[in-house]
Amino acid sequence: MTTTTATRGDGRPQRASVSKAVDAAADKALTPEVSEVGGLKVDRSLEKRVDHISADEAVRHGKTARVSVPRTLHAAWAPPASRRSPVDIIAEQATTREPDLVPIRHGRMMVSPFTFYRGAAAVMAADLAATPSSGLRVQCCGDAHLLNFGGFTSPERSLLFDVNDFDETLPGPWEWDVKRLAASIEVAGRDGQLSPADRRNAVEATVRQYREAMREFASLTELAVWYARLDGDSLVALVRAQVGPKEAPNLEATLAKARSKDSMKAFTKLTRLLDGQPIITPDPPLIVPLRDLLDAERLPKFQDELHGLFRAYRRTLQPDRRRLLEQYRIVDIARKVVGVGSVGTRCWVLLLMGRRDDDPVFLQVKEAQDSVLAPFCGKSKISNQGQRVVEGQRLMQAASDIMLGWLRTVGLDGRQRDFYIRQLWDGKVGVEPSTLTAATLAVYGRICGWTLARAHARSGDRIALASYLGGAPTFDIAMCNFAVAYAEQNERDYEEFLKAVKGGVLPAEAGL
Repeated sequence: MTTTTATRGDGRPQRASVSKAVDAAADKALTPEVSEVGGLKVDRSLEKRVDHISADEAVRHGKTARVSVPRTLHAAWAPPASRRSPVDIIAEQATTREPDLVPIRHGRMMVSPFTFYRGAAAVMAADLAATPSSGLRVQCCGDAHLLNFGGFTSPERSLLFDVNDFDETLPGPWEWDVKRLAASIEVAGRDGQLSPADRRNAVEATVRQYREAMREFASLTELAVWYARLDGDSLVALVRAQVGPKEAPNLEATLAKARSKDSMKAFTKLTRLLDGQPIITPDPPLIVPLRDLLDAERLPKFQDELHGLFRAYRRTLQPDRRRLLEQYRIVDIARKVVGVGSVGTRCWVLLLMGRRDDDPVFLQVKEAQDSVLAPFCGKSKISNQGQRVVEGQRLMQAASDIMLGWLRTVGLDGRQRDFYIRQLWDGKVGVEPSTLTAATLAVYGRICGWTLARAHARSGDRIALASYLGGAPTFDIAMCNFAVAYAEQNERDYEEFLKAVKGGVLPAEAGL
């Protein structure tokens, strides 16, 4: 007789002068533990024993997990008696954010159940920790809803489709990413007023593609998995084949628009000239230049310190990219509000200029706090949360921004904070869920499912995962049922959230 034991996300049994200081800190953080071996300097901090198992052992591992945690168990969702109020979780998050921006975050979450879902990653992380886990772990996105996938321009200047948000990335159960994605498809379908049958078809297509892609990746070599990517041409071909030729021109137009969305486009949209010099145009409270946040006494001091911080960030880049960045000078800086769930975390944009007037670069400097998965998966082994985001992104993405780096500094409020840095716009493109038809939602879900499987295959044991998922649609069906149950939970949470806003428990400012 086999005993079925569900496990928690952590694998346990489940029972129900500042500039100088910055330079010194950067040197310490980036200096490896070096010793000499055979005449070569070796970074001991990167040494660890790697255990290798055979493909047959990985298959057995997956099948054993399937017996311990049957795939049908993933269908269920019922809130545990100990479940925390979503309002309490959201209010707790507000305590670590810019107080004047918190109402904007809540206002954006009020728009619909889908926008609430986007902002409620911490709520769902707590819920997922109470669901069954096979014990197989990957580098999780941590917030794998469908709008955190999209197009961007690779360093080779080709357009790729990939996961594009890693604020919550952390090693954890692969199921959590799949459930977050599957439920987002269901919630988006409801937002677009699709029928229950059409929503179920889209969720099933998404999860089936994840499962089939994982089985395909299990048959490939390590390098073939690493090189796998979905480019713009492949995307158009897939849409033509799955939806029909009518949708392809729309997609091609979107991709063409994305290719033009670069630093020069940002420069045109976000700046104006003052005394012949470009500055970031204020648009309060969404864009507020540093000169409007600090008084005349503090501003020059912070601007001096900024150069030291910039040098510290440069050291996190590869030497060739560091050399490229050294050709640019800092011209202006502003605080910028981005996204839904991220609103209230500190986010800055830096305008850099080369020697020519038509050579701008915009960098986004975004605060990285502990992942929402950390209370349930354990804290990251990487102490700098910006570095956690960067390393997770490099592991999961087919190609990453050449300016991707991290920083730790003392903020304007006197508290130490971690940040990651990337280009503000580099061909980024996404979708508007409410415009997706039944057919396009299913195809978009398939694209996201394949992409998530590829990301998980790079960091987890893809052979064990494929073995666990199997060739039958058992897991796909379970995810369809989970997605419906959790979408209904999301709607209940949304109503509770609205009541908290209307009752004055949570401050909110709509329309921004």
